[in-house]
Amino acid sequence: MRQNSVQLFFHVDLDAFFASVEMIDDPSLRGKPVIVGALPGHRGVVATCSYEARTCGIRSAMPISEAFRLCPSGVFTRPRMDRYSELSREVMGIFGEFTPDVTVVSIDEAFLTMTGTGRLWGCPADSAAELKSRVVSRTGLTVSVGVASNRYVAKTASGLSKPDGLTIVPEGGESDFMAAIPIARLWGAGEKTQERFRELGIDSIPKLRELGESLLVSIFGKSGGEFLYKASRGIDPGIYAGEAGSKSISTETTFERDVTDRETLESVLRGMADELAYRAYRENVRSRTCVLKLRTDDFSTSGRRVTARDYLLASDEIYEVALSLLDRRNDNLPVRLIGLGLVNLERGGAFQGELFGEDRTRRTKFERAVFGIQEKGIGKVTRARFIAGPADEER
Repeated sequence: MRQNSVQLFFHVDLDAFFASVEMIDDPSLRGKPVIVGALPGHRGVVATCSYEARTCGIRSAMPISEAFRLCPSGVFTRPRMDRYSELSREVMGIFGEFTPDVTVVSIDEAFLTMTGTGRLWGCPADSAAELKSRVVSRTGLTVSVGVASNRYVAKTASGLSKPDGLTIVPEGGESDFMAAIPIARLWGAGEKTQERFRELGIDSIPKLRELGESLLVSIFGKSGGEFLYKASRGIDPGIYAGEAGSKSISTETTFERDVTDRETLESVLRGMADELAYRAYRENVRSRTCVLKLRTDDFSTSGRRVTARDYLLASDEIYEVALSLLDRRNDNLPVRLIGLGLVNLERGGAFQGELFGEDRTRRTKFERAVFGIQEKGIGKVTRARFIAGPADEER
């Protein structure tokens, strides 16, 4: 791959991130099925799980009751967003040692634009190996890396040999690479699309290509048809173009299966709001504008935003705004991807209580005190919503 003549992207994905952190902090968990999310007997979903748990059929966004039924001997633990954010920040800092152009997609995933870095780091195989080595030596975490001349193929490649994988797609080999992967691994084609493939007798990407763009559009709609035409040929459909910037923080999740129920979406947004609140605290930024991103099973992507009167500092406030944006949906299509972000960031000063009502002041001060305690390692504080009560019991 000639780095000076073509674009070069790394997609780097932390392997089973939350569960891996739990095993680093508690080595007795290594080799066990670790499930991070809600606790058994309470409403909620799986945030992530170890590879041992995945062999039991557990996946992200699965209701915790189903996960417990599949793996009653698993180790179930609540997320610790402060710890995950701390390690994520360290890993993203390592990425920044290789290129100034790092697009953080979520707490455990990023794109690195590596175009023209060959003189510094050598060939893609050498630079990716060095990146992987630095991450594991400094944090104990493993990452899987996909390397390609566009973001979509790099994203696809990173998921093919997890954990601790490295897949390099050579320049000009994007089409052949996509033709060789199972159609079930066509990133972005969710459960409903895969079902339609089976109905049409499409069992490989070469067969999908035979339909042509106009026929794909007639079957899957304009957005879906154009996406499938480009993706199946290794052409970047532009999913990440123009996203993420220096004046925003965001996170997103692509579901392994399309999600139809509101409760799952709310549970995922709850975790995202916690993550954004903590990242805003750590980076000393603040925002009044919250953005919700949804990609449905027809391949269409929508973004909704709202600007509040006051800064959105507490996770509960971010979550409430996210729910209000979710309420604006005018369809009931299954959701393939959900994202949440804060944009138009400003550098934050000291917290000014007089800007808020008494309840908001108390809530925000308490949450930031919790962040400070956790960051200094003084002890572990569990916020009230993480303590199970009668209203949380699984019905």
